This record gives sequence, C-alpha cells and structure tokens, in this order.
Amino acid sequence: MIKLRREDQAFVQKVRQTAGKAINQYQMIGDGEQVLVAVSGGKDSLSLVEILSTRRKALPIHYELHAAHIITEDVPYEIDVEWLQDFCDQLNVKLHIVRTKANLETAGKKKPCFACSRNRRKELFMLTNKLGIKKLAFGHHLDDAVETLVMNMAQHANISSIPPSLEMFEGKIHIIRPLTLLSDAEMKQYAQLLGFQSLKKECPYEDHTIRKKARDIVEQMTLINPKARFNLFNSMANIDMEYLP
Repeated sequence: MIKLRREDQAFVQKVRQTAGKAINQYQMIGDGEQVLVAVSGGKDSLSLVEILSTRRKALPIHYELHAAHIITEDVPYEIDVEWLQDFCDQLNVKLHIVRTKANLETAGKKKPCFACSRNRRKELFMLTNKLGIKKLAFGHHLDDAVETLVMNMAQHANISSIPPSLEMFEGKIHIIRPLTLLSDAEMKQYAQLLGFQSLKKECPYEDHTIRKKARDIVEQMTLINPKARFNLFNSMANIDMEYLP
C-alpha cells in the first residue's frame, strides 16, 4: 500500500469526491446496479476502476463492478494482463478479457486507429449485453469532452461532444463517464500518486493528429483565460439560442 503525504491524501480525496459529484449530478449509478468499466490500460480507465471500487465503501448503497479489457490480437498494443488481473482482484472487481481481431486489411481507406477503436467498442457493447449489464463506464475526462467539442465544431460544423450520460440501443445500454468533471492534469497526478502501471507496449497505429491540434487550440485559449478549459465545458449547458443564427 502506497503511503501518501497529507497534501497528497487530500488531493486523492478531492478527485474521488469530484467523480462522486458527477455520478450524483448525472444520476449515473443506482443501488443494486451492475457497472462494466472499459479498461484500456491507460491512467484514466485504471483510475476509474479504482475510484468506483473505493467509493462503494463509503456509500449506503451497493453496486457491482466488472471490468473489461479488449485484446486486439492483430494490433501490437499490450498491457500486463497478470498485473491487471491482480489489480482488479484487490479491488473486488471481476475482470473480463475479450480477444478479437481488428481485421485492418479489410478496413479499406479507414485509418487503422478508427477501425480498431470501432471494433473494440462493438466488442464492449456485445459483452455488456451478454452479461446482462446496462451501465457501461468509460474513462473520458473533461479535457476529452472539450477537445471533442472543438474538433466537432471545426471538422463537422456541429456543436456536440461526449456526454456524461447517454442511453443507446433504445435504452438497452447506458454509457456513463464518471470522470467528466476532472481534468487530464488531475487524472495524471492521481494515477502517478497511486502508482498505476502503464501499458507494456503502445499502439504504433494510434493517431491523435486532429485531437492534438484541438488540444493546442484549447491551450492557446487558456493563455487568454486560465479558466477557458472549464468555461468551454460549461458552455455546452449554457447555449443562448437567441444569439445564434
């Protein structure tokens, strides 16, 4: 068990409380529900599993946690599965490992990252349905939402992002994002303090070109106003239709 300084303990508690605030604000998890957490192996998904598990200890309600990691056999992306299994066991979280193939050779003109991501998402939906679980949790945070907003406005002339809570397939699956009020910087610090293991092998196909540009735009905005990142996020709930075309 990692021993933290008092100020670090306070930070860890603050992150957990902020995630709890998002869960309550958007009514993400109820008593007796089952939640499947999509675990890529990065800092955000590992932190999400730990936060949701730790949070149960202080609540008057109970919910069951599962975690899913998709192994795409034809993509050189790797996590230490043994470490992940031990991590989940310690948190009393049932881990499901799914092996699949992205079949990149049949993806046509689509980029490998897009084809692989779409396939992993499909496998997660199938597993959620197979297990009879309704809630599927992803580790997207506030920066992900803001960058997606900027990307969609610039690329698709559309004001949209990744919502904290979203029902799909006529309500059969409910996607939740408990880290939606937390920044990327906060999640990096949280994972570092708790010593979460990083991936064994990054994916060489991963393409963040457009997202990196959106991130740079957001960073430029924070030079104008340090609160720009949070203001952009909050603006999605404060659209003044009277002053739009």
